[in-house]
Amino acid sequence: MIRSMTAFARTEPQESWGQLCWELRSVNHRYLDISLRLPEEFRRLELTIRERIQEQLKRGKIDGTLYFQANKSNNEQWQINQEITRHLWEALQQINTITGNKATPPNAIDILRWQGVLEPKQLDVEEISETVLQHFDTALAQLIAHRAREGAQLANLIEQRCTAIAAEIDPIRNELPTILQAQRERLETRLAELVELNSERLEQEMVIFAQKMDVAEELDRIETHLVEIRQTLTQNQPIGRRLDFLIQELHREANTLGSKSNHINTTRHAVELKVLIEQMREQTQNIE
Repeated sequence: MIRSMTAFARTEPQESWGQLCWELRSVNHRYLDISLRLPEEFRRLELTIRERIQEQLKRGKIDGTLYFQANKSNNEQWQINQEITRHLWEALQQINTITGNKATPPNAIDILRWQGVLEPKQLDVEEISETVLQHFDTALAQLIAHRAREGAQLANLIEQRCTAIAAEIDPIRNELPTILQAQRERLETRLAELVELNSERLEQEMVIFAQKMDVAEELDRIETHLVEIRQTLTQNQPIGRRLDFLIQELHREANTLGSKSNHINTTRHAVELKVLIEQMREQTQNIE
């Protein structure tokens, strides 16, 4: 299955302890490049998330962001910061010793009013980590499905270009004998104007000319590359780099065809081939 490198996925699950939002974006890249932005309390999950992406994807620039908002009900649960409370009590005792103050020590209400003594109960990240990862897996599956849908469209576009290229080279092959005969007649006329016509020399010149102008080999190689591209499109693995190479070879043959062209029809077909191959190259740049 062909997969594009361009996709987007978003999940917004609501849990009893808070609201999550996973956003995953993917664009084309030569290799697999992963960039993650996580809230500080979930930083410990970064390595696991990277490993899960690497198991599923082989190419593309992946941007992943986790947004988190804890429920207000969680903040309504309070706990005493024992360390601050202990330091505060020790400080009060030291002050009383230094000043000789024998006044009644502050009561519990006074201590609780001190900044930092009473604080919201922290969310147990260990307890909810697996749920966070499950929602990430859901977003990743959506991203892969999106890439697959885009890939199917790209495969269809490339197949259309292959069909169009085949339609361009058929007329060249069919017209080739006529083109060579016309060139032979033109060459005979020119040679007759310049020197006494020598049939043996004329045949030698025509053989050399035919070898230079014969594009049958280029047409055969283009057809071979088209067969290979179509076969590659059926593979169930990353094929982007292989398609890049095949399209480079197609472009090379089209250039050679154009350079050998000495007829307006062949030149026109060669130009159209280059246009179609360039369109294929643009599409291939986005395939994993």
